Amino acid sequence: MPTLYYSPGACALASHIAMEEAGAPYDLKKIDLRAGEQRTPEYLAVNPKGSTPALATAEGNLSENVAILAYIARSHPGKDLAPEDPWGFAQFVSFNAYLGGSVHPALGKVLFSRPPLEGQAKTDATELALSKLDMVETHLMKEPWALGDWSLSDGYLYVFERWAFSAGLLDKARFPKLNAHLKAVQARPAVQRVLKVEGLEPL
Repeated sequence: MPTLYYSPGACALASHIAMEEAGAPYDLKKIDLRAGEQRTPEYLAVNPKGSTPALATAEGNLSENVAILAYIARSHPGKDLAPEDPWGFAQFVSFNAYLGGSVHPALGKVLFSRPPLEGQAKTDATELALSKLDMVETHLMKEPWALGDWSLSDGYLYVFERWAFSAGLLDKARFPKLNAHLKAVQARPAVQRVLKVEGLEPL
């Protein structure tokens, strides 16, 4: 049985949603980032990068949401977790790669820099993060879901919508699609179960 290592509310939420949507048995292990559990020898043996998520499988250990989501989708054919045709699957990977490589670092810099950003540095970082969300809102996202049909990309996008919404950055006039998408994703039963387990409230 696979084991997912996660930290509540962090980007690992995407992989947690994916496992729940897949509907197959899995174990969960919580990693407390604030307590530094990601730097313990025990966890570094699972993921030497010292970050979550990590997924321990019979084949070995995986890290990075982009890889984990692709693995879960391919491991559960017929569950409509990602497009199964080569072109559609490439679009799935491309969308997720943009979230992981562009949206996450830009938004994370605004929200999680230590010490917190101030002044012009914060203004510049915020504008960059908003421009990454603009790209999703205006060019990448299809409706009603990220790729048109539901996929695991929707749970991944939801992570950053939560972060932006909680920080007051997901303006409804500027990001109508993302706001509607956030509400639609957290209405799914699998997502509601994950939020309960992680101790998170719907927004």
